[in-house]
Amino acid sequence: MPHFFINSKDVNNNSILVSDSSNYQHIVKSLRSKVGEKLLLIDENEIEYLTEIKEINKNNLIVDILKKEKSSRKLLYELYLAQSPLRSDSQLTIIEKATELGVAGVYPIYTDNCALKKNVIEQKIEKWQNTMYAASKQCERANIPICFPLSTLEEVICSQKYDKIIALCEKYTEKSLKEYLRENPINTDEKVLIIIGPEGGFSENEFNYFRNNSIPMLTLGDLILKAETAVIVAIGNIVYESIK
Repeated sequence: MPHFFINSKDVNNNSILVSDSSNYQHIVKSLRSKVGEKLLLIDENEIEYLTEIKEINKNNLIVDILKKEKSSRKLLYELYLAQSPLRSDSQLTIIEKATELGVAGVYPIYTDNCALKKNVIEQKIEKWQNTMYAASKQCERANIPICFPLSTLEEVICSQKYDKIIALCEKYTEKSLKEYLRENPINTDEKVLIIIGPEGGFSENEFNYFRNNSIPMLTLGDLILKAETAVIVAIGNIVYESIK
C-alpha cells in the first residue's frame, strides 16, 4: 500500500489534509489514485494512519482516518553507519539498503584511502538524503534517517555519545562481529556506531586510531567481500543478532 510522510499539523480530528506538492503529485498524478482508495500516512511522531481518500482537489486531497497506531517499523536502538563513500551506483546501493535495514543515520567519512574527493562527496549528500527519503517511503519506515555532512573519523566519534563503537576491518581483527555481539548484546535505546572503510581498506594511521581509542576491530569472516557487500552484511548481522 502506498506510504507517505506527513506533518501532524495536517491532522484534523478524523481527517487529514494532504497538501504537500510532492505527495500530491505522487498520489494523484503518478499513482492516479481515486476516491475510495486507501493510503498509509505517517507523521513526525511516528504515528501511522490507515486512510481512505475522501476528496481530490486541484492542489490537495482529503482523506478519512480509518485507523491510527504507533509505527513499529524501526529498530529499538539507534544504529549509525560511518562509511567511506564508494564510486558510482555502489554508494547509492549502500544508502538504500542501510535505510531499509533501519539505520538512524549515515556519516560519510573521508579516510586516507577514500575513493572520492571531498568536493565530490559534498555534492552528493543531498542526493543520498533524497535516496533515503524514497527508500523510507518504499519500505514503510517509521522515520527518515539522516545523511550527515562529510566528516572525519574523529569528528564522527566525538559528535555524540555512543554506547558501542565497532570498526569492521580487513586485518588486525580481534574477533568476529558475531562473537562480539553475542558477548556484548545491544540493548534497547542504545546508540551504536559501525565504521566501515573504503575499497582500499583503512590506513595504518587509522588502525592506530582504533587501537588508541579502544575501538574493537572486527571481521565478517574469511570471505573477501566487496565494500558495498560488507556494509549490507554487517548491518544485517547487527540487526539479526539484536532481535529479541
